[in-house]
Amino acid sequence: MQDSGVIRHRGKIESTITNARLVLEIQKEHGSLSNYIWSFVDGKPIINRFKFMGDVPLASEEAKVMAKEMKKKGFKFFGPTIAYAFMQAVGMVNDHTVDCFCYTECGGKPEHATAP
Repeated sequence: MQDSGVIRHRGKIESTITNARLVLEIQKEHGSLSNYIWSFVDGKPIINRFKFMGDVPLASEEAKVMAKEMKKKGFKFFGPTIAYAFMQAVGMVNDHTVDCFCYTECGGKPEHATAP
């Protein structure tokens, strides 16, 4: 607890253990954590079309629903902002701006493309 390089908040340490146990329960219930989390976006990534980084929200309706469901299951330290950041990190949401080279690599259509 004295090492400044590690988390020292006892609640966060305990929640990590609790959350890990809850993930095991989700895996039993849904077959995998992936199956469960992707259900919040109907199994396909959300491709946003933001022009400016300032337009990217801190959370989405899907992230709010995910956080609420995770809280119901007993997860701690998992609110809508954390849920949304998680969704961005695992590719459930593409929030790269349309001019970013990663935008098309992550499934976005180029700015000049027409709708399908």
